[in-house]
Amino acid sequence: MISSSIFLGMPGYGSIILIVVVILLLFGGKKIPELMRGLGSGIKEFKDASKEDENSSATDKKE
Repeated sequence: MISSSIFLGMPGYGSIILIVVVILLLFGGKKIPELMRGLGSGIKEFKDASKEDENSSATDKKE
């Protein structure tokens, strides 16, 4: 019996190319930079919030 977890590994080059082509077809070349900027700013906000949470946790432990 073959485990289904074998198919959950990292995608190969063919899969990545297929995903990129589908994204280009769905959103178009002009919309991609906007989407990436939004994704980048969202990740930055998440990192800032997690650092802020760590700092507040460290401050609470000192008191």
